[in-house]
Amino acid sequence: MTDKLADEFKRQLAESAELKRALLQDHAGTMAAIAQAIIEAFKAGKRVYFCGNGGSFTDAHHLVGELVGRYMYDRPALPAFVLGAGVATLTAVGNDYGYEQIFSREVKGCVQPGDVVVGLSTSGNSKNVCDALEAAKARGAVTLGMAGANKARIDEVCSHVLHVPSTLTPRIQECHIAVGHVICDLVERALFPK
Repeated sequence: MTDKLADEFKRQLAESAELKRALLQDHAGTMAAIAQAIIEAFKAGKRVYFCGNGGSFTDAHHLVGELVGRYMYDRPALPAFVLGAGVATLTAVGNDYGYEQIFSREVKGCVQPGDVVVGLSTSGNSKNVCDALEAAKARGAVTLGMAGANKARIDEVCSHVLHVPSTLTPRIQECHIAVGHVICDLVERALFPK
C-alpha cells in the first residue's frame, strides 16, 4: 500500500512540475505584464484588490497577506485588499443583492481609477469574479486575471489573463499561487530594493 501511495505522490508532483515548466516556456510574457501592472500601480500610490471563490478566495488572502505583511524581508506595508473579506459585508450583499454581486458591489464602493483588480477563476467564467472585473474596468481600474486553459469571459473583462494550460482545478490553483509568489517577490524588490 505504501508503494502505491508513494507512486501517486510521484505522479501528481511530476504532473505539477511539468505544468509549471509549460507555464514558464509559453506564458512568461503574460506573467511579466501582470507583475508590471501591479508594480506600476503601487509606485503610483494606487491599491491592488484580489478576488476569487473557494480555493481561489483563499489564494487571494494568501497573496494579500504577503503584500501587506512581507514576502522575503521587512519593508513598508502595501495597500492590497481582498474583495469580500469582510464577512458582514459579504453576507449582507449576498443576501440583499445576490451572490453574483458580492465583489462588484465592493468594487463600486472602493475601487478608483488606476487601481488594479486581480480576478482568480480556474474556469475563467465565475460570474461574481467577472462581474467585479467588468465593474472595475468601467471605473478605470486595470483588470488582470488568472484562469485555466480555456478562453472564457474573463478574457473579455481583463487587460491581461494568465491561462494555466490545464483544466484540473488543483493544478491550476498550484500555478496561480506559484506565480503569485513570484509577483510578490518582484513587487517587493522593485519597490523596496535592498
